[in-house]
Amino acid sequence: MSLSATERQRKRRTALRERHLRPVQLWLPDTRDPQVESRIRAQCAALASDPHEGEILDWIEAASDSEGWE
Repeated sequence: MSLSATERQRKRRTALRERHLRPVQLWLPDTRDPQVESRIRAQCAALASDPHEGEILDWIEAASDSEGWE
Protein backbone atom coordinates (compact mmCIF):
# COMPACT_ATOMS: atom_id res chain seq x y z
CA MET A 1 0.00 0.00 0.00
CA SER A 2 1.34 3.48 -0.86
CA LEU A 3 1.95 6.20 1.69
CA SER A 4 -0.30 9.23 2.00
CA ALA A 5 1.10 12.62 1.04
CA THR A 6 1.46 13.54 4.73
CA GLU A 7 3.38 10.34 5.49
CA ARG A 8 5.67 10.84 2.46
CA GLN A 9 6.38 14.40 3.58
CA ARG A 10 7.09 13.31 7.15
CA LYS A 11 9.42 10.56 5.89
CA ARG A 12 11.24 12.99 3.57
CA ARG A 13 11.68 15.60 6.32
CA THR A 14 12.94 12.97 8.75
CA ALA A 15 15.50 11.82 6.17
CA LEU A 16 16.66 15.41 5.64
CA ARG A 17 16.99 16.03 9.37
CA GLU A 18 19.05 12.85 9.68
CA ARG A 19 21.41 14.47 7.16
CA HIS A 20 21.65 17.45 9.56
CA LEU A 21 19.53 19.72 7.37
CA ARG A 22 16.69 21.91 8.53
CA PRO A 23 13.86 23.74 6.77
CA VAL A 24 14.12 27.47 6.16
CA GLN A 25 11.30 29.75 5.07
CA LEU A 26 12.12 32.71 2.82
CA TRP A 27 9.88 35.66 2.12
CA LEU A 28 10.66 37.36 -1.18
CA PRO A 29 9.17 40.35 -2.96
CA ASP A 30 6.21 39.34 -5.14
CA THR A 31 7.45 40.37 -8.57
CA ARG A 32 3.97 39.72 -9.98
CA ASP A 33 2.70 42.74 -8.03
CA PRO A 34 2.76 45.85 -10.27
CA GLN A 35 3.83 48.08 -7.35
CA VAL A 36 6.80 45.84 -6.58
CA GLU A 37 7.75 45.69 -10.26
CA SER A 38 7.58 49.47 -10.46
CA ARG A 39 9.86 49.88 -7.42
CA ILE A 40 12.37 47.40 -8.87
CA ARG A 41 12.41 49.22 -12.21
CA ALA A 42 12.95 52.57 -10.46
CA GLN A 43 15.80 51.16 -8.37
CA CYS A 44 17.45 49.61 -11.45
CA ALA A 45 17.19 52.91 -13.32
CA ALA A 46 18.76 54.74 -10.38
CA LEU A 47 21.64 52.25 -10.33
CA ALA A 48 22.14 52.44 -14.09
CA SER A 49 22.69 56.20 -13.88
CA ASP A 50 24.92 56.04 -10.77
CA PRO A 51 28.48 56.97 -11.76
CA HIS A 52 29.95 54.67 -9.08
CA GLU A 53 27.96 51.55 -9.96
CA GLY A 54 30.53 50.12 -12.40
CA GLU A 55 33.34 50.65 -9.90
CA ILE A 56 31.34 48.96 -7.15
CA LEU A 57 30.48 45.97 -9.36
CA ASP A 58 34.15 45.62 -10.34
CA TRP A 59 35.15 45.63 -6.65
CA ILE A 60 32.52 43.01 -5.78
CA GLU A 61 33.77 40.79 -8.62
CA ALA A 62 37.38 41.16 -7.50
CA ALA A 63 36.55 40.50 -3.84
CA SER A 64 34.29 37.51 -4.54
CA ASP A 65 35.61 34.01 -4.05
CA SER A 66 33.74 31.86 -6.55
CA GLU A 67 36.37 29.14 -6.82
CA GLY A 68 34.71 25.75 -6.88
CA TRP A 69 31.25 27.15 -7.64
CA GLU A 70 29.50 25.85 -10.69
